[in-house]
Amino acid sequence: MEIAPNAAPPVCRIIDYKKYRYIQEKKNKVPHKTGVLKEIKMRPKIGEHDLEVKKNHIQRFLEEKNKVKITMQFFGREREHISVGSEKMQKLLAAVSEFGVPDAPPRQMGNSINVILSPKTSKPT
Repeated sequence: MEIAPNAAPPVCRIIDYKKYRYIQEKKNKVPHKTGVLKEIKMRPKIGEHDLEVKKNHIQRFLEEKNKVKITMQFFGREREHISVGSEKMQKLLAAVSEFGVPDAPPRQMGNSINVILSPKTSKPT
């Protein structure tokens, strides 16, 4: 194999061709990027500004092609008013609907409501 063709005299090396092809294939292989799952936790008493900050974080994560798990946690007497948390969750989902879609509707699991958002796939034009 010719290593430096422009040198005087040209530099060559004897190599194992199978090993050379294996190394070239490893160099040319594109690493497979897996989507990362980011998690956002909040409570039903969250303020409007804090909810807006969470929305911006979710939007950024979805634009980076990461999945986002949104968890609304209920503690103590908050468990009696799950509807308040559900309304905040629906409001948040509506706000980020242009960036991501829920894999499934929000589900209550124990003391929390969970939903996973996937980034919207752009259609080729």
